[in-house]
Amino acid sequence: MKWQGRAGSGNIEDRRGMKMGLPIGGGIGGIVLLLLFSALTGTNPLDLINSQPPASSETGETGTAGLRDESPEGQMISVVLKSTEDVWSEIFRTQGATYQPPVLVLFEQATRSACGVGQSEMGPFYCPADRKVYLDLSFFRELSQRFGAPGDFAQAYVVAHEVGHHIQTLSGVSEQVAAARQQSGRAQGNALSVRQELQADCFAGVWGHHAARSDLLEPGDAEEGLRAAAAIGDDRLQQQTQGRIAPESFTHGSSEQRVEWLRRGLQTGRLDSCDTFSG
Repeated sequence: MKWQGRAGSGNIEDRRGMKMGLPIGGGIGGIVLLLLFSALTGTNPLDLINSQPPASSETGETGTAGLRDESPEGQMISVVLKSTEDVWSEIFRTQGATYQPPVLVLFEQATRSACGVGQSEMGPFYCPADRKVYLDLSFFRELSQRFGAPGDFAQAYVVAHEVGHHIQTLSGVSEQVAAARQQSGRAQGNALSVRQELQADCFAGVWGHHAARSDLLEPGDAEEGLRAAAAIGDDRLQQQTQGRIAPESFTHGSSEQRVEWLRRGLQTGRLDSCDTFSG
C-alpha cells in the first residue's frame, strides 16, 4: 500500500499505555481460546464483550485525540481510516445522505467500551452503542505469525471490515439483525451473524475498490486481503483449534465465503452487490 505521506484521520482515540485490570487472563495468544469457546458454544465473540460490565466515566480511559506516537503501524492505520472516511462520505453523498464516521480506539490488553470490557484476545471489534472501532495493534502480529496473513492490506482489510459494521449500524442492519437474533434459536442466530459478518467483508471490499482508484493500493494488495479473509474463516480456525469443523457453530463464515464476499466488493465497488441476507 502506498500510504506514506498521506493524510491521516483525526478520529482516533489512542489509549495505548493506559492500564486497567483484566477480569480474566489476557494476552493476544488467548484469541485461540476465545475462538474455541465460540466454536463449541455457538457464541458470537461480541456477545462475550457485551457480557462484561458497562463502561464507566470513572475509568479515566478517555484517551487522547490522534496518535500518541509516530510508529509506522499506527500511521498506516490512521491513513486507512481516513481513506474509509473519504470513500464512505462520497458513497453516502451520492445517495443523498451524510456519512458520520466512527472513532477508532487503539488500546493495549484491555479497555472499556459502551459494550463492556474489550480485551486483546477478542480481536478487533466494533461497538454499535458508542459507534467506535476497538483495535489492539498486537492483533496484526497474530494475523501475520499465527494465521499466515501478513501485509499492509491484510491489516487494512481488518479495519475496513470493522468500519463495515459501522455502515450496518448507520443503515439499520445491525439493529434488525440483533432483534432477529433475540427471537431465534442458536443455529438461526449464528446463521444471521454469519450473514452480517459476510456483508461487512463485502463492505470492506467496496472500500478497497475505491481505494484502488485513489492510487492507495499496489499490485498484490488485493491478494493480501483475500489471504487474510481465508485465514480467519470459521472452518480454518476450528480446524486449527479443535481439529474438527462444526458448521452449525459458525459465526463469521467459512474461508470460502469470506473470500467470495470480499472479492465481490473489491470487484464491483457497489453497496447493492453486498446483499448477503437474500436467498
